[in-house]
Amino acid sequence: MHEHSLEMIELELAILIRRTTSISSNKKLGNLDRSAYLILRRINEKGAVGVKVLADEFKLDISTVSRQAAALEHKDYLYRIPDPLDGRAYSLQLTELGAKELFDYQQARLKRVAELLEDWSDEERELFGVLLEKFNRSFK
Repeated sequence: MHEHSLEMIELELAILIRRTTSISSNKKLGNLDRSAYLILRRINEKGAVGVKVLADEFKLDISTVSRQAAALEHKDYLYRIPDPLDGRAYSLQLTELGAKELFDYQQARLKRVAELLEDWSDEERELFGVLLEKFNRSFK
């Protein structure tokens, strides 16, 4: 791979991460930070899940995900479903409030992304989405 391409990708990723982090931390969009958004979105799309599975999927320590999940439980966005076979284990599920916060936050994010891409063609948006997905799936 050409070194100039790698340097350009590396720099543009750093800028993208910085800018998307600023979007996620914009309180005008809602009450969720990036980690909360990803946890709630994962549970909303695929159903109740344990902390270990979340940690594996997000490539994080179990303690980090446990702390993030506890904060979401404290806000009444998640609740625990006890595992009937293991009294210590549990899965996490969205509450109605969690689903509403997720929906509102996601709509605000989508609106912001639409604003950023308003001058792009449908084909450019589609290609960008496909390539971002391919890149993200490269992480193992």
